[in-house]
Amino acid sequence: MRGNMVKTKENGQIKKLNKKPVNLRLRPWLIILPTLVVTLGILYPFYQAVFYSLTDYSLKKPVWHFVGLKNWLEMFKGVNFWHSLWVTVKYTISALVVEMGLGLVIALSLNRKDNIFTRILKVVLIFPLMVSPVIATLLFKLMTNSSVGVVERFLNFFGVYGFPWTADSSTALFSVILIDTWVYTPFVLLLILAGLQGLPKSPYESAMIDGGSAWFTFKTLTLPLLKPVILITLIFRLCAAIQEFSIIYSTTKGGPGDTLMNLSLSAYRDAFTYSSIGKAVPQILVLWVIINFISSKLVKAWLKAKSTNNG
Repeated sequence: MRGNMVKTKENGQIKKLNKKPVNLRLRPWLIILPTLVVTLGILYPFYQAVFYSLTDYSLKKPVWHFVGLKNWLEMFKGVNFWHSLWVTVKYTISALVVEMGLGLVIALSLNRKDNIFTRILKVVLIFPLMVSPVIATLLFKLMTNSSVGVVERFLNFFGVYGFPWTADSSTALFSVILIDTWVYTPFVLLLILAGLQGLPKSPYESAMIDGGSAWFTFKTLTLPLLKPVILITLIFRLCAAIQEFSIIYSTTKGGPGDTLMNLSLSAYRDAFTYSSIGKAVPQILVLWVIINFISSKLVKAWLKAKSTNNG
């Protein structure tokens, strides 16, 4: 009996020694906790948005009812949605083409030489990144003011008086793209310039020895090596441009008329002007689908370009 007691005591001590401390047992859960919180923080609003899109939820009514696909069907049948989608596409493509092209050209120019002039120019060009889009819009309105505007006075030298800018539907898109270009081209410039400065030197030295022209070097070396950076920059700008709100709202609130009424502004109008959350949410979800689809394609292209360069 005494032997059994000793044996039991020894087994208890062994179990106690084998038992992991609390901090070691909790460590796996603590590691995945941030990921779990972020995932729930993303999924819960998304599923809530999908649910609201199937109801007639309104800020004016204390109660709501389940209406199924009614909001979706009305949205797809209405001309306002297709107009807003077309404005979104026009704005996004215009902004991306101008900013990516301009940013690439300026980055290539600044990368060619490193002197006091290019250093000062880099600081000047980066300045718009420090300005809020809303402030940039106010500055644009001041500069294009018919009485005191610097840009207006400059145009007067060329015989152009009273340029309509955002006051006319034919020039409104051009005006907001101009603001967008001024604010966000430095972002494109910085990323591409960083990519250029990180490229290996040996291929360029070989091309110089072989007598390759500047265009040949750009086409066969710079562009392929820079492709991953260009694609990741394109992803960032696409996600921002396709849901642009602040510049258009601060400038014309979607006008004149509904000339600049993109999906973001249309959803905002339905939600906070007409107080119809149920009708606004489907437009936001359409934006999410578009962004998710295009971004996934660009990410695949980025991974392919990166693996090609590494290979």
